[in-house]
Amino acid sequence: MAEIVKKPVQIVDTILRDAHQSLIATRMTTEEMLPIVPKLDEVGYKAVECWGGATFDAALRFLHEDPWDRLRKFREGFKKTKLQMLFRGQNILGYKPYPDDVVDYFCKKSIDNGINVIRIFDCLNDLRNLKTAVDATKQYGAEAQIALSYTLGDAYTMEYWMDIARRIEDMGADSICIKDMAGLLVPTAATELVTSLKAATKLPIELHTHYTSGVAAMTYMKAVEAGCDIIDTAISPFALGTSQPATEVMVQAFKGTEYDTGLDLNLLAEIADYFRPIRDKYLENGTLNPLNMGVNIKTLQYQVPGGMLSNLTSQLAQQGAEDKFYDVLEEVPRVRKDLGEPPLVTPSSQIVGTQAVMNVLAGERYKMVTKETKDILSGKYGKCVKPFNPEVVKKCIGDVEPITCRPADLLEPGLEAFEKEVAPYKKQDEDVLTYALFPQVAIDYFKYRDAQDTGVDVKSADTENKAYPV
Repeated sequence: MAEIVKKPVQIVDTILRDAHQSLIATRMTTEEMLPIVPKLDEVGYKAVECWGGATFDAALRFLHEDPWDRLRKFREGFKKTKLQMLFRGQNILGYKPYPDDVVDYFCKKSIDNGINVIRIFDCLNDLRNLKTAVDATKQYGAEAQIALSYTLGDAYTMEYWMDIARRIEDMGADSICIKDMAGLLVPTAATELVTSLKAATKLPIELHTHYTSGVAAMTYMKAVEAGCDIIDTAISPFALGTSQPATEVMVQAFKGTEYDTGLDLNLLAEIADYFRPIRDKYLENGTLNPLNMGVNIKTLQYQVPGGMLSNLTSQLAQQGAEDKFYDVLEEVPRVRKDLGEPPLVTPSSQIVGTQAVMNVLAGERYKMVTKETKDILSGKYGKCVKPFNPEVVKKCIGDVEPITCRPADLLEPGLEAFEKEVAPYKKQDEDVLTYALFPQVAIDYFKYRDAQDTGVDVKSADTENKAYPV
């Protein structure tokens, strides 16, 4: 019998970030996570994704926690394992472009506090919006991974993906991630995509997908067979549905093959045992909606991410127009085409979805136009892969001259002004960054923190944000 030539696939576990972001709206607390860190550290993961994305906002807004403190505690607990975060390019962890000095400083402080790998993406795949973050990540000694927002459409040919992969390598990135936020990548397409990327670049390829459409585990299998180096999984109690495939399942699937991960299933089972009662608690209190745990085939039918589908349903319900759901689903691809066929990921998914709802409810396309639709047509988010519909541009923004440069080139440095504004509340260097991203939420948190430090009853503290549980 011929000896198996080993090409072990590596695993990044998302349990401390995307798994609970996708299933329970990022509500897992630091206190719930820390006891299992020593066992997670023993597994031998490529990295643990534990920070960034919505964890920063949610920790402040809903959990009364300092996200920087959470990161420092992770770094203290993980002795062997790399810590990874998700970073929205020039938008950092917010929803608008920030000046270069803020982006640079955020990367520096993330790395100073323990991050080893920063996964950087842009909602339009405009690489100009990634350059500052990539350069800063490399300068301060961490790995820079660029994530491609995967989507379907006329413009997204294999040549498009191969060309952008070459450009990413030229930018100095350490690896490439295929970020399939909607679960649209089916197994045969994964084979073709990974094979093409491997032909275009020498960089390691990682695949991140969601189980929403039900094909993710099969997609991982075909991607790894085609040469994919790393896959993102979630420990089983917080896997499947809108989260990732289960870590244990993928480890078992590759066991005994040339792609064998070498990870210990018994250790993974112990970790799953730890998270199961936490999952059950969130099921019982209603934070975990059972609908998020199943398959939503509409994702593949309409090529719309699961989170975007639920947003559309909610918007229509508020207007008493649930009967317009399928009209809106048909309008979404038309709006997307008008706006240059962007990938549907935060914030472009919200922009396209909301505009589709308005077009249907108004009975006339672009009779009412959101500020964000005007901004994307004005070039404030960057360059889309295809030209905008000129008639829509005319109707929405008239003769406004669109931005053609990198949007952040028009932003003045911001750190100095933020430092002055946050001075009355500042207790650590990182506070200026918290304030820069979420000013009102940050001030509310700082007041809460001051109340705790002085022993004042938290319920009587001057915290204006009604989203806080007291």
